[in-house]
Amino acid sequence: MNYLQAVKEITDVVPDFENEVKEIKIQNSYSIIRTFTERIKNMIRQNDRNLLFRSLQKMDKIYTDGDTVLKNAIETTFIYSLDNCTAFCSEEYRKVIFSHISANLQKVYSRQIYTHGI
Repeated sequence: MNYLQAVKEITDVVPDFENEVKEIKIQNSYSIIRTFTERIKNMIRQNDRNLLFRSLQKMDKIYTDGDTVLKNAIETTFIYSLDNCTAFCSEEYRKVIFSHISANLQKVYSRQIYTHGI
């Protein structure tokens, strides 16, 4: 899957996403994942759990089926921002959010959090 196919996948869950993408000047995997991550942050803030959980499933599907560039974009944009996205959530809500993130993406998260740069 490339970033254009990812846009179609995301639009299945978030119908107005395609309109938001049209306003992005430089469209690539990173800009698409960055925009989707911002939408997920808003879902977390607004406690829109139904749409949030479907979006997290879609992010996993894109990661699983995506090309190398999409996978890298998810790892460096979405995974990297998870702590920031959930920083002001209650511990319970944070656990619920992480329980809807696939085991595969949780491994990536753990690797990123617990690997220290030298």
